Amino acid sequence: MINRKKITIVIVVLAFVSLACVFNPLTLLQQPAAVKNDQIVTTITTAVLDSGDLPALYSAINPGVVAIRALTEEGGGLGTGFVWDEEGHIVTNFHVVESATDLEVDFPSGFKTRADVLGTDSDTDLAVLELNQLPPELVVLTLGDNHDLAVGQSVIAIGNPRGLNGTMTQGIISALGRTLDSMHFAPGGGAFATGNIIQTDAAINPGNSGGPLINLNGEVIGINSAISTNSIDLSGQPINSGLGFAISIDTAKNVIPDLIEFGFHDSPFVGIQVLSEVSLFVQEELDLPQSIGVYVLEVTPGSPADLAGLRGADSEGDIPLGGDMIIAIDDQEVQNFEDFMGYLLTYKKPGDDVVISLIRDGKVLEYELTLGSRP
Repeated sequence: MINRKKITIVIVVLAFVSLACVFNPLTLLQQPAAVKNDQIVTTITTAVLDSGDLPALYSAINPGVVAIRALTEEGGGLGTGFVWDEEGHIVTNFHVVESATDLEVDFPSGFKTRADVLGTDSDTDLAVLELNQLPPELVVLTLGDNHDLAVGQSVIAIGNPRGLNGTMTQGIISALGRTLDSMHFAPGGGAFATGNIIQTDAAINPGNSGGPLINLNGEVIGINSAISTNSIDLSGQPINSGLGFAISIDTAKNVIPDLIEFGFHDSPFVGIQVLSEVSLFVQEELDLPQSIGVYVLEVTPGSPADLAGLRGADSEGDIPLGGDMIIAIDDQEVQNFEDFMGYLLTYKKPGDDVVISLIRDGKVLEYELTLGSRP
């Protein structure tokens, strides 16, 4: 039944999203092994594979996947990373290295070296490490793209779940374009969203954080980041339930170059609060012309949306009527908030101009908006 006087939004928590890294108390006793050898000559190769032969794929990819041991003031943790480029930059998750006071990177060959954090981004949960020394053989993983990804497509994950280095699991892409809360919190409370997330049922467990999600051509299409589960083991670690999430490689391509060059990345900011979903019930209650789109509840004063002329709902009434319904951005159809946020985080940066198409009072209007930086 729809309450015609007031909309009540109820959020039922059925599961929790857990970052897929693992705490390891043994790291308190296992100090990183320092490696210093100025005579090492590094041979650089690129992992390339043209078939879906899984043993061959593993042999080609695994040498470019590393285990990351992070020491913190509270203890330590384990994660995964992979070789991004010929300079030996290691890409991993922000939450793997967030509080690290010392870092060790272990290659499958047995080579170990310390590393420093070169750049981090809490909005996309990405980080880049700079190795203190390159290994004798450096295998650079091949980067794919997200344009041709499809639900049902086979993928594999290689990482170090629960400290079991070099573990490969297989699954499919379960969904595309998911949105999750980021680790960047807004000044007024609540977390900013991160978008264009790949959902997979390939087994991802604590320790897999920062490892590559790979297609059967051996190309990295995502960076494993989190799992959604309602179960934990006896040690308090989350148990995989078939709901894993990876940051899209297209998002990473937008972020990682900034982390390498500047040490940070500014995510675009519009300045609107929206309904996460418009159901038929909400459409009827708000007297909207359609349920497809992003309904604007509030526009932040002084924000890019405010300066461009976007309008939020009437905050004085019991029912939030009168807000703009965003239906497209740069002529790209927006079916929901996931589409809107995914497009911005993957392809845009602060200072870029976008054209937002919206429905207001039954008319389709267009507004040009210059994106800001998240506060």
